[in-house]
Amino acid sequence: MSTPTIKETPAFYDHFDRHAHGKGLKGATTHYCPGCGHGLIQKFLAESISELGLQDRTVLVSPVGCAVFMYYYLDTGNTQAAHGRAPAVGLGHKMANPDSIVISYQGDGDLASIGMAEIMHAAQLGIPISVIFVNNAIYGMTGGQMAPTTLTGQVSSTTPFGRGRMEGTPLRMAEIIAQLDAPIYVERTAIFNQKGRKATKRAIKKILQLQEEGRGFGFVEVLSECPTHLKMSPLDAEKWVEEEMTKVFPLGKIKDETVEPWFAPKKPSFDAEEVLGVLDTTAEAAERFCQTFPTHLDPDDVSLKLAGAGGDGAQTAALLLTQSAINEGFDATHIPSYGPESRGGTSYADVHVAREEVLSPGSPHPHILAAFNAPSLAKFGPTVRDGGTIIYDSSVIADVPPGISDRVTVFGVPCTEIAISLGRPVVKNVVALGALQEASNLLTADSILGAVRKALASKCAMIPMNEEAFEWGARAVREGFSHLPEV
Repeated sequence: MSTPTIKETPAFYDHFDRHAHGKGLKGATTHYCPGCGHGLIQKFLAESISELGLQDRTVLVSPVGCAVFMYYYLDTGNTQAAHGRAPAVGLGHKMANPDSIVISYQGDGDLASIGMAEIMHAAQLGIPISVIFVNNAIYGMTGGQMAPTTLTGQVSSTTPFGRGRMEGTPLRMAEIIAQLDAPIYVERTAIFNQKGRKATKRAIKKILQLQEEGRGFGFVEVLSECPTHLKMSPLDAEKWVEEEMTKVFPLGKIKDETVEPWFAPKKPSFDAEEVLGVLDTTAEAAERFCQTFPTHLDPDDVSLKLAGAGGDGAQTAALLLTQSAINEGFDATHIPSYGPESRGGTSYADVHVAREEVLSPGSPHPHILAAFNAPSLAKFGPTVRDGGTIIYDSSVIADVPPGISDRVTVFGVPCTEIAISLGRPVVKNVVALGALQEASNLLTADSILGAVRKALASKCAMIPMNEEAFEWGARAVREGFSHLPEV
């Protein structure tokens, strides 16, 4: 049987528009370097898709790496994933459309380095998707750095004297995946000779077939040449793969289990009425107190940032604000950020309250900032937009740092002192909410307290103290005191 040409393989585009707009000789060539294995592997993939009649069902997930432009070549459904996240994106496609044939195509840096968590989760989950792992023992696209699969002693731009003990040993991904319970087919092949090329085509077709039949997760690792970063001719690169790579990465089937077809989930519905029909809509609607959107702050969208050290309650306060706004019928979002600084530094939450729809959930230049510690005020105070408002805990922040616009209104509120006086230091975030509401008139006191009461429904004894904390925060702003007055 003759090898199919591009035109006989419908899964390939007739012309590749990335090059010369698909015109002339360049319109029939890829961006891969001479001797690179990607083109041959993708040829086998396209042939397998066509031979199995899967073109109209296939969703190809392209990686970050040398194959990043793969969607210019294969006439299938295509999607792009962030570096390493192709299996996670692929699972999303598979669950949204169980009849689709999902192929995650990844290189060694993409899959075995930044994407290790994603490939391990997808493999152990075992949902039928097909993963093609191209191992050329180097970071190709980014400049020839050492990859997880770089051989011991191999020179790279980051191991100029060769990979040594301090850089660890190469990862054998096929063996790692095969040790997991869920994958049903794992094979390592190579393309340095005709026997290996036939095995590669056969293995790729096999994992697509297993997916089509709903049997399980398939993984094919292909040893591939990178003449550019090996600084070899294509023939010498093939010889190097055969003589050196196969010593570390032996070829052959590693796992081949017979599994009956099992994957037949109910197709998800995207019809709004049908989805709402299965939800419990009998719950009583939250009472609303706001007469109108707070246009005195912004015509359409108010942004807030709440920041402090771990344990300050900034995240909880942000959630309470978000829930309060939703109860009032506004669109609201809460995006937390737990950085490595969260203990003693600053972690924060961005909140948006929009009249109709939040278009971007980040708050790089908030209308309102609540800062519970000095690093948070120093970091985010200068980002508050002109006309905005800052609430800070004057119990622990002695001075307002420079850099804050003089067109921002700043309130020092003794949140921690008030909370301690009430007997519960943890309610300082509710003190801050009272101060925030009083200073900005964002919603209403009843709106926010309603969310607080609902959150404490299982701890009713805590409600009066939180109500008192809220009122003390509001009073601190009204009366202008930054330290707890003598009672």
